[in-house]
Amino acid sequence: MNEKVLYLLEQIKILEFELDNLIYGSIEVRDSRDNKYIYCHSRENGVQTTKYIGEYTDVLFNVINENNLVAKELKKKLRKFQKELVSLGYSDSNIEKNVALNIDFAKKHMADTIYTQAILEGVATTLLDTESIIEGGVVNNMSAADIMKIVNLKHAWEFILNKNVITTKTNYSILCTINKLVEEGFFYNAGIIRSIPVKIGGTKWTPNIPIEIDVIESINTIIDKKKSKIDIAIELLLYIVRSQVFLDGNKRTSVIFANHYLISNGGGMIVIPTDSIEEYKKLLVDYYESNNSKDITNFLKICFLTYYI
Repeated sequence: MNEKVLYLLEQIKILEFELDNLIYGSIEVRDSRDNKYIYCHSRENGVQTTKYIGEYTDVLFNVINENNLVAKELKKKLRKFQKELVSLGYSDSNIEKNVALNIDFAKKHMADTIYTQAILEGVATTLLDTESIIEGGVVNNMSAADIMKIVNLKHAWEFILNKNVITTKTNYSILCTINKLVEEGFFYNAGIIRSIPVKIGGTKWTPNIPIEIDVIESINTIIDKKKSKIDIAIELLLYIVRSQVFLDGNKRTSVIFANHYLISNGGGMIVIPTDSIEEYKKLLVDYYESNNSKDITNFLKICFLTYYI
């Protein structure tokens, strides 16, 4: 693949990411008792969708109108880059069958996966509420912060399942983007490698401040090992979470990052069941302090799901 094609794919990835995280569309204001609520209608991948945005305010209404202008320009650039790709003879229809099946499997289980990750982070949610949030619905008795964490997880999963991202080799850039999405709205330096000391709750062990070039080399070294896909994915996960590469969100980031590697290779998924979360936390603490990965590796292999029988 030549440099021009790689550049265009990267630009398309960025534009699609910006569109995915932009609130835009045809505005509908619905009345409900004494309140008004804003919904947006838009077409995604040829499918008409309706999303709940929030309670009506003039500010929110005007922001969406401004975003519609931004979305128009982004889509214009997107079409331009896509035409350039076609002119260079590039086609994205060559996703291997096992990868395509794995993507479908991941999408089918996305609500369950996000729910378990949210519970791991202490988010007060139910599976039904998680599904509602993912689909753009309204939920009651949940804090704005908890709702945002679930929305952020949705965005991170949608990012790694994007056809351009899933066909890109697992790398440091993808890792940083996942963390940026997971922590969007919580930390201004989300997606940027940690530069200050941190302490991990439940353990006296303190990780060193990570160095970017070392992190990049470690990721590449793990990926290039002559091991099974699941062993490599688990090693990636454990490396990220023990190194505490970012200021926050490392557990969520590491799981999604490991799953990018697995899914992009048609290798299944890692999903930690809700009834095993406390065991996972204990094993993590043991791993932090001992750097012995045997027990937690065996645990994560039990959490391994395949899309095939």
